[in-house]
Amino acid sequence: MKNTILDKTKLVNSVFSEVHQKYDLMNDIMSLGVHRIWKEKFIDWMNPLPGTNLIDVASGTGDIAKSFFKRSNKSSFITCVEPNIKMLSQGKIKLKDIGNINWINSKAEKLPLSDNSFDYYSISFGIRNVSNINDALKEAYRVLKPGGRFMCLEFSKINNEILNSIYKQYSKTLPYIGKLIVGSDKPYKYLVNSIEKFYDQEKLVELMFKNGFSKIEYRNLSNGISAIHSGWKI
Repeated sequence: MKNTILDKTKLVNSVFSEVHQKYDLMNDIMSLGVHRIWKEKFIDWMNPLPGTNLIDVASGTGDIAKSFFKRSNKSSFITCVEPNIKMLSQGKIKLKDIGNINWINSKAEKLPLSDNSFDYYSISFGIRNVSNINDALKEAYRVLKPGGRFMCLEFSKINNEILNSIYKQYSKTLPYIGKLIVGSDKPYKYLVNSIEKFYDQEKLVELMFKNGFSKIEYRNLSNGISAIHSGWKI
């Protein structure tokens, strides 16, 4: 089991090291820009309040952090946690004009942060990449304040058979697009495989409940191509 976790950690790290410079471009191409709409809906449901603080885990190039800062009237404090140092560097460059951000290179499963510290915890298209989802959820619960909110945006399971068939066919083209744009198909073979293997909406609800969260809800986006999950630390 330990070797399996180490293998996944190394694989995910190598994948993001390959794509970091063209990560945003590939997201726009692969989703036809729809990922930006999904992230706006994510922030809409979160509805951040002024003066609150967010931990954004697997922060990537900082899309969620940027939107959170803007929606909270630029009065929030944000901690961006990213396990891949090259992706972290891209985020720092992209959000260099926002001063209220603390950048940390760390895994989601072991956060170097105090208990009961944050009003919100977000993870966007990152939870399927963790080596141990239960450990990541336990850490999310630990660092949230009582009354704090966990929110996750992730690829999920489509609830329409026709759309699901079309989506699977489209997914097969992603490694070829990746080869053309990034110069390697490996990251996008991993992407397709990780989405196929990830939990459905109800299973993720079960895992959140198992790890302490209450008042758990989810909303499907684009018929379940992705989904937002919300839970509270009561």
